[in-house]
Amino acid sequence: MSLKQIASRALRSMRTGLVTLAMFQFAVGSSFAGVVEDNRSTKDADTRTPIKHVIVIIGENRTFDHVFATYIPKRGESVWNLLSQGIINADGTPGPKFKLAEQKAASDAAPDAFLLSPPKTSFPGNVMPAPLVGGAKDSPIPGDSLTLAQQSENGLPSDYYQYLISGGTGLTSRTPDTRITNVNNLPPGPFQLTNSSTLDYNAYAASPVHRFYQMWQQLNCSAKRATKSNPSGCNSKLFPWVETTVGAGANGIAQPSNFSTDYAPGAVTTGEGSTAMGFYNMLQGDAPYFKKLADQYAMSDNFHQSVQGGTGANHIMLGHGDMIFFSDGKGHAAKPPHNQEVASGTPSAGIVDQIENPNPAPGTNNWYTEDGYGGGSFGSPSYGGGSYSDCADLSQPGVAEVVTYLHSLKRPVKANCEKGHYYLLNNYNPGYFGNGNNAYTDTNANNTVFTIPPSEVRSIGDEMSDKKVSWKYYGDQWNNYVPDPYQLNYGAIGTNTDEYCNICNPFQYDTSIMADAKVRNAHMKDTTDLYHDIQNNSLPAVSFVKPSGLVDGHPASSKLNLFEGFTKKIVDAVKSNPEVWKDTAIFITFDEGGGYYDSGFIQPLDYFGDGTRIPMLVVSKYSTGGHIAHDYADHVSILKFIERNWKLQPVTKRSRDNFPNPKAEWDNPYVPVNGPAISDMFELFDFGRGR
Repeated sequence: MSLKQIASRALRSMRTGLVTLAMFQFAVGSSFAGVVEDNRSTKDADTRTPIKHVIVIIGENRTFDHVFATYIPKRGESVWNLLSQGIINADGTPGPKFKLAEQKAASDAAPDAFLLSPPKTSFPGNVMPAPLVGGAKDSPIPGDSLTLAQQSENGLPSDYYQYLISGGTGLTSRTPDTRITNVNNLPPGPFQLTNSSTLDYNAYAASPVHRFYQMWQQLNCSAKRATKSNPSGCNSKLFPWVETTVGAGANGIAQPSNFSTDYAPGAVTTGEGSTAMGFYNMLQGDAPYFKKLADQYAMSDNFHQSVQGGTGANHIMLGHGDMIFFSDGKGHAAKPPHNQEVASGTPSAGIVDQIENPNPAPGTNNWYTEDGYGGGSFGSPSYGGGSYSDCADLSQPGVAEVVTYLHSLKRPVKANCEKGHYYLLNNYNPGYFGNGNNAYTDTNANNTVFTIPPSEVRSIGDEMSDKKVSWKYYGDQWNNYVPDPYQLNYGAIGTNTDEYCNICNPFQYDTSIMADAKVRNAHMKDTTDLYHDIQNNSLPAVSFVKPSGLVDGHPASSKLNLFEGFTKKIVDAVKSNPEVWKDTAIFITFDEGGGYYDSGFIQPLDYFGDGTRIPMLVVSKYSTGGHIAHDYADHVSILKFIERNWKLQPVTKRSRDNFPNPKAEWDNPYVPVNGPAISDMFELFDFGRGR
């Protein structure tokens, strides 16, 4: 028998407990001892519960009400949604308490500063601006080719590929979406997106604004309105107004002279209209798979995006329990480029201002002065890019308004901003490429200047590694992205297809993980590895899973049914392997609400959030029965679950996982009386079940 055969037999025997470490070392030699010792030293099985594996699946941009607006729970359970609040009827029409969600127009004109709760009026004729067309006119797959769809995306069950090549709008973008019932005469509040004739659940639709200061403003927060049942004083009255006055179209560009907040031929708009107020109707067949999971397993109706704003910031908070900031790349806070040229000497680098300024520009009503992701690259003129705020400095634009509000609450909230730190609030590329190269210092013509320097902020990955708890981040299309960091010739469907989401990987910002090839290769994986690990009983203790841009559910670029399919493939794979299913919990959620309206309570935790509710489903043999938990939670609650289960410490002394679990009064389980507080989500499980 060869040495390789001896090693293989010994390894198989070890898995069944029939050979000792000493026998194995004798059989294969000392060169294998380190591997075995490392396996013995892991703490994966040392848990407080029967859960030995956690899988976190993160979709894109949907609020709880947007998906679960009409969900009716099983007998004995209750839910807070548009239907239960009487805001809508079961058929999606306005309900008896529609005014609870009534939307308003407002005025925040220069030279006034950014306002959280500006003076409000009714929309003309009491009709909202029409929601506009957005998303693929046909489909994102060339020629609607089923073959190309299957080649480009491996994360769907076979019967879901039909949805990847269908559902195009068939309409001209940025015009009123005539597929929506009564599109030009909608009352100012939530409206059903789908109908039985012109817009079905499989259709692509527009995406609302979801940036940091815009989301703060949409919530319309004032300490003067605070009550016992709503101590934040936020009533979410300004969703369409914000998306039609500034939207996501600024990026440091001056407001066009023919700008209009309502659609008119020849006028320039933000391209959104009142998209934010749309919702799906489960009672009419929308989101069937998520309804099925809610019926069979457990769900939270009080789980929130952890940061106001979009994808990057919320994934960063998910991974770190904190925000990251502009630095010298070695952990020392620095000031971002401010009205200056970047990378002097490169072709057409341009002048950028990376500091946020949500104050209205002169002569405008709420058109932010400097906001967004910016434009251009090292190979073309760059401009705009305001995405950092020094929120410890009240003289900085927008800062005093938010901090004053937080300090004015009956239970004052600390901003948790360190002096001289400019925190990243909107989407910038992470400091590393997938191959470990420094993305911030890379001046390739195809690279963007809007990249944050490598970060030294500690993550949950660092905590797990230090305590010998195994983990991986599975990013769909990672294997395609690593050799093609600029995503120029990407996958089966051609060029410039942003399938792998670099801003979604919270660990791709971090020097401790990305700069060390051994660490990077151990923890950064493709979803192809996830399916292999589920099938072969080789899952780590904790798995973070991100779909590609085609199937992540992001409005306009994807669809909710595609994210349902991505989720279903993983759930089915886990349940089909009894060894994995017996001790696994699958957390299914979203990065943020995508700018959609939600009626739920929002608890201010610090300067950065919280934001609107988002769906959270937990699939496990210990979470069956259709239970709905009401304890206040957000993304960092996932970290708290991991830490409690595997006996870990909070990530840092200032991270949100230091907050206590919420305590609430019996008549209002949604509002913590000991805030800021977030749950560790143990209430979603019954660990006595299944034993």
